[in-house]
Amino acid sequence: MAPIPLQRDTVQRPGTTRAGNAHGPRLASRTSLPGIPLAPSAARRFVRAALAEWTGLGVPAAVGFSDRLADDAVTVTNELVTNAVVHAGTTVDLVLRLEEEGGDEPSAALVLEVTDHHPARPVSGDEPGADPGPAGAHPGELPDPAEYGRGLQVVATLADSWGITYRTGLKTVWARLPVDDWSAPPAPPDGEALRRGLRAAEILAPAARRTERDDAVWDSRGAPAFLAEASDLLAGQLDEDLVAAIAGQLLVPRLADWCAIWLETEGAGPAAEPRLARVWHSEETGTEPLRAALEREPLRLPAGAGPGPVPVPVPWPAHPAEEDREATPEPPPHPGGRDGAALAFRITAGGRALGTVLVGREGVAQVPEAVASLIEDFVRRLGLAVGAARAYTRQATISRILQRGLLPSKVAEIPGVTSALVYEPSDDGVVGGDFYDIFPCPGDRWCFVLGDVQGSGPEAAVVTGLARPWLRLLSREGFGVGEVLDRLNRLLLDDAMEAAEAAALMVAAAGGQQLHDGTQSRFLSLLYGEVVPLPDGGVRCTVASAGHPLPLLLRPDGSVRPAADPQVLLGVVEDVAYESQIFDLAPGDTLLCVTDGVTERRSGPLMFDDGDGLARVLAGCAGLPAEATAERIRRAVHEFAELPPDDDVALLVLHAD
Repeated sequence: MAPIPLQRDTVQRPGTTRAGNAHGPRLASRTSLPGIPLAPSAARRFVRAALAEWTGLGVPAAVGFSDRLADDAVTVTNELVTNAVVHAGTTVDLVLRLEEEGGDEPSAALVLEVTDHHPARPVSGDEPGADPGPAGAHPGELPDPAEYGRGLQVVATLADSWGITYRTGLKTVWARLPVDDWSAPPAPPDGEALRRGLRAAEILAPAARRTERDDAVWDSRGAPAFLAEASDLLAGQLDEDLVAAIAGQLLVPRLADWCAIWLETEGAGPAAEPRLARVWHSEETGTEPLRAALEREPLRLPAGAGPGPVPVPVPWPAHPAEEDREATPEPPPHPGGRDGAALAFRITAGGRALGTVLVGREGVAQVPEAVASLIEDFVRRLGLAVGAARAYTRQATISRILQRGLLPSKVAEIPGVTSALVYEPSDDGVVGGDFYDIFPCPGDRWCFVLGDVQGSGPEAAVVTGLARPWLRLLSREGFGVGEVLDRLNRLLLDDAMEAAEAAALMVAAAGGQQLHDGTQSRFLSLLYGEVVPLPDGGVRCTVASAGHPLPLLLRPDGSVRPAADPQVLLGVVEDVAYESQIFDLAPGDTLLCVTDGVTERRSGPLMFDDGDGLARVLAGCAGLPAEATAERIRRAVHEFAELPPDDDVALLVLHAD
């Protein structure tokens, strides 16, 4: 049976505790799960993912997220969701909140709420915790195990307080777990993001508590379950160091006492030394000695080594006997601390070597064959994850380079006008479709551009790379605003036809079938304008909009009106004549130009510009300079929805001095 896909909604807002006490900002993540046997495992993954997300974001209280707190939160969630599935059998709603309480002694707590939708749950007068919140909970008085099972005994043991709340058709069991070390000092700034990321990875892939290992669990059910868990945790990680961190946590101590992961440096020559990306030991004090030993004597596999296990003789001697230590210099420590066995595995993906995994077990002559086979399967999945992370990194790097090359290094200053620009490409690792420009032209003219290519990635980069220099060339040749758009429209259509003909020739040469559609139009929404300073102050603007959000003109009295008329996108219709509008930007007036990443910013079914929302926000900017206006619009766009924008956000403000 496939794992349950999780949908997580994360909210940050001020509020009050269930007991009604004021507290600081809190985070909340919530999801709904079907009432089936897979729900508890999905709930466990959800809780770990939420804790890892908050840790990665640098939430202050996350400094106190210990392994024990994460394990306790997962255990409590497992018990509460299991009870809800077994006794109610309905959809289960799960909420995880992080509450920070101020005062002389600030504290923080995780609050878990599990709600079922059983239509007829009786309210027993003596049922413990049947009250509105933590203030009235009685962890020492447990329900009858015959009715509720032993799960709430575990909850009562682990939680600081817990309780049960009844509403019409709903029953919620909640538990409060204090954050262990709220007073822990923040990490130093250098490398803080990487440390948070590594800590998040450790939360996602926790190390099991040190117990006697039982290799018998890796039977026909245990091994597939482990590999399925590993695949879920490794999939979607976009940083190879985080992938290595998760892999180390999964291997130790489940399958080995210690492990080390080397990653090849991408793009380096064959003589380059691999990088020791991760070292992990089941005993915390053993990690640094192990790292030091491995750095002194790096692992080198034979050239012909395949993906299977390669026995590695452990070259580091154990510590000498006590009586010999005064006469014998201290040798490098044994990676495992004492005699044992070690196996190395090549990390590969797509036939390319990406690194090496070394695992060791203490006090044994060899690693059991079943365990070695399981680790080999795991390393294959690790190779796919590392390969995917590297592919994403390459794509993101190329996108950043392209983005820098497609946008102007600086924009021109317009006499008598203060400009402010906000450009925030969406963080999806591909080239965005938005672009901008401000440049001077002959005849004491200045031109400004704000465009949005349909789509993103290489196709958008091609259109941007063509449109921006064409606009500069046409503008400097003296064409009017409408004429510039006419000619750019024809150029886009001609280029699209050439691309379509080239594609058709390639298909014909390969003996393929004919294309059903011979056109590959490249659509571009564009706002293009020309500014000429006036002798008595202010500037004269000539503007045309081609399928673009209309520019808004703000007067000092707070009135707002569109400054252009809507017209068709560029690259769609061949026979079209674009028209422009002329108006004066008097001293104190402001012109706002945006892309659809602003107007179509979504919060559920609503968009930011519904009901002239953008005009209302702009009206409140009367009297503000350009920079302050741009910042207020930017902040309003971000605050409109809880999640970050999923499209490029670009806006240009021109304010007549």
